[in-house]
Amino acid sequence: MSPVFYAQLLKDKRKPLLILLFIGLSILATLIFGNSARQTETTVAVFASGSNAKEIEQKWVKLLNDDTETKYIISEERIAREQVREGKRDVAIHVMENDYRLITSSDMPNIQLVEEEVHKVFTEEAKLQAIAGSQNTAILREEVESYMEKPPLTVQTKNVKGGELTGHDMGTQLLFGFTLFIAMFTIGFKVNAINADKVSGVWNRLNLSPVSKANMYAGHLLYSFCIGFFQMAVVFLIFEYVMNYEIGHLPIILTIAAVFTLSTVSLAMLIAGMTKTPEKFNMIYPSFTPMIPVISGVYMPPGTIDNPVFSFMADLFPLGYAIEAMMDVTLFGAGWSDIALPVSFMLLIAVMYMGIGINLGERGRR
Repeated sequence: MSPVFYAQLLKDKRKPLLILLFIGLSILATLIFGNSARQTETTVAVFASGSNAKEIEQKWVKLLNDDTETKYIISEERIAREQVREGKRDVAIHVMENDYRLITSSDMPNIQLVEEEVHKVFTEEAKLQAIAGSQNTAILREEVESYMEKPPLTVQTKNVKGGELTGHDMGTQLLFGFTLFIAMFTIGFKVNAINADKVSGVWNRLNLSPVSKANMYAGHLLYSFCIGFFQMAVVFLIFEYVMNYEIGHLPIILTIAAVFTLSTVSLAMLIAGMTKTPEKFNMIYPSFTPMIPVISGVYMPPGTIDNPVFSFMADLFPLGYAIEAMMDVTLFGAGWSDIALPVSFMLLIAVMYMGIGINLGERGRR
């Protein structure tokens, strides 16, 4: 096993550019997309029509910006509708005296969030108007706000462990997602060395040496595991100690990364066993891998993908389980027992895919 492992190590030692490139891509992708996910503020255009349009716009924009996290801005009706039609904005709000209409041409998840915010504000205003009757609701609103400064009953919301609720951080999710996703390419290309040795005849020559076939597989797969885990560990250490990202309890994160690496090695071995040649592997694996983060929901908030077919397909790959476990550790302080289930699924995937992949590879040769 050690001669095969050492031979693969010497190849990367002579040409380390690929590993360094993938490490740089992991960091660069996170900095570009992760920071934008953290810093992006949703703005929604608001407009009204009629003779008293300006008064209506001023009234509702003030109320919307007071009670919601989204930023609502006044816009001309023509410009707002044109921006929605051209896809520059997901949604615009047509406000009226006591009602509103959503103007949208898509079905993005944030549209539902905007609709919930607007509906809440209009519902509360309707309640105030019903109570105030013919009087001005502004006076009643001030009285309610003054009363609520010292309410007779307060409600505190905490997580299951008694701590404060933590909002979902898409920046951290993309950090994990891009790091694991790019490591999948590194692992796949290293596992493909098995097919390259078989096609070139090196595998047959090694069969005549004291090195057993099991040791040859172990050397290749162990090196693929080590180089993939090394890449992810370097990226996590850089973000934790150099860039001061809070990624949670590092030993647990690295353990999850190690199990994910093992599962990904098995997945790459399965593809290698099916393809038989390095050329076919290089056609299928790079085309197939980018679909995994999409169906696993890596690029979207949790709960966005509810299609049962996509959910079933995502369960066949380790990426979704790894992201779920890492996010639980980062956001909710999950411990070893809390990550046992996703880690168990990844180990099950590793065992199944490794056995099938090696079997397919050997069956093709016989």
